[in-house]
Amino acid sequence: MYRATTRAITVTVQPTFLEDQSEPGEGRFVWAYHIRIENDGDRTVQLLNRHWEITDALGRRLEVRGAGVVGEQPVLKPGQAFEYTSGTPLATPSGIMVGSYEMEAETGERFEIAVPAFSLDSPHAVVRLN
Repeated sequence: MYRATTRAITVTVQPTFLEDQSEPGEGRFVWAYHIRIENDGDRTVQLLNRHWEITDALGRRLEVRGAGVVGEQPVLKPGQAFEYTSGTPLATPSGIMVGSYEMEAETGERFEIAVPAFSLDSPHAVVRLN
């Protein structure tokens, strides 16, 4: 599990390789990632936008920006959490994702919170120790 806290908002990520949706012989590897966003602060916030950087094992990078997550822009009161699951395919058996969410406080202030970098590893990846 991967975790990052920014301004009293904690983002936890748990990636899972999806063997049944992957086709290694065709160069298609698919992961799901489950995310939990917890508001441990003392003000209500809303998730407005997402930003992802997805890098495969060959260093090819894809940048994704968009409104909300899974079609929602959740509002989190103090003590509340929001969870969702999404996914990503890669052409290589491993990679890494990192990102951020743009949040808005009830005062209208906008700020970024970090989504921790998380590893996308499959059993098809060659592991090398340095």
